[in-house]
Amino acid sequence: MKILLAEDSRTLRLSNERALRKAGYEVICAEDGEAALRYAKEQMPDLILLDLLLPRVNGLEVLTRLKHGRGTAKIPVIALSGLSVRNRQKLMDAGAEDYLEKSAILTETGINRLPEVLQALMERLHRRYGTAFPQHS
Repeated sequence: MKILLAEDSRTLRLSNERALRKAGYEVICAEDGEAALRYAKEQMPDLILLDLLLPRVNGLEVLTRLKHGRGTAKIPVIALSGLSVRNRQKLMDAGAEDYLEKSAILTETGINRLPEVLQALMERLHRRYGTAFPQHS
């Protein structure tokens, strides 16, 4: 499975990329919103993990453009943020499949839990759609 990881923090991006690759995922990384939009169109990932606070184009705008794009509208997007969960409904209304707080991914001991959190999330998506993810056209 190919995942586009859009994260501007180099430390978090490398930690998440390493954890996902170790779990067997193919990972494409974007450091800003413009790159995330470009890579989504060019690479057609199976899933996008999208930070909300991105340079150039913020995460909410990236999400909106992805969901209105002809080729990218059906790619599932999981929003990642250090912002409070009160933003969750706004993101869901904008088309995100779910919202994950960064604090739930990295433990205080430095262990990256993203693969296991993502696995639980994918199981929920599987139950919702009857397949692992909606098929994108």
